Amino acid sequence: MQEPKLQRALVEMASRKRRLLPPVSPGRCRTSGPPGELQAAAEKLRHGATGAEPREAGATCAEPREAGATCAERPRRLLWDFFSRPCVALARELLGQVMVRRLVDGTEVRGRIVETEAYLGGEDQASHSRGGRRSLSNAAMFMNPGTLYVYQIYGVYFCLNVSSEGDGAAVLVRSLEPLQGLDAMRGLRSKRRRAGGKPLKDHQLCNGPSKLCQALDITKNFDKEHLATVTDLWMERGPEAIAASDIVSASRIGIGYAGEWW
Repeated sequence: MQEPKLQRALVEMASRKRRLLPPVSPGRCRTSGPPGELQAAAEKLRHGATGAEPREAGATCAEPREAGATCAERPRRLLWDFFSRPCVALARELLGQVMVRRLVDGTEVRGRIVETEAYLGGEDQASHSRGGRRSLSNAAMFMNPGTLYVYQIYGVYFCLNVSSEGDGAAVLVRSLEPLQGLDAMRGLRSKRRRAGGKPLKDHQLCNGPSKLCQALDITKNFDKEHLATVTDLWMERGPEAIAASDIVSASRIGIGYAGEWW
């Protein structure tokens, strides 16, 4: 019997008027995958467990780093215990949470996480930490859960990951649903686009790992920062819980070269 493959997770947006992702059957998983952590995580998630403290417990306010801020001003911020989960469980729990970026002019932009990918480290041949590889560039993958791992591709674009439990394990944030500050996002995206191009639709602002980094002005400067303490980038509890039937698991994108890694 084949085991569930829970490497990529996304939210089915069928209940919303504006669809951000292609139609898929809610609650269905593509099968064939490794046993071990993925199977265990699948069983826990199927029965409503997450392997860590409940989401509410991780959503209390930490002492903000910036002077003058109070817990009452940021009651929904996700803290250390929220991120202390196995990689696959964290990839699921991040869905529906809200990423917030305060830009240099003080503007805050927000986006709801709708797609993630899990990279388990170690024997995962698609992971930057495969085979225990450890360097200055991927050090964040081995740091406390909730640490930001930002890397650059093609020498131009950035991708944002969040470390989880497990050596070298991290979750790639693939896509956001823009919620606030769309004009600011559109302005930041336009800096990377050719003159004369068609105006970006709202759902195109953050529908890719590098696109969301452009829209939120996320660069290598955030690498090794922790989401519970960093001043200008954090996550908040989402406005509504994501039902298990609205989450779809599928193979990761563009890494067929990695083969079967278990």
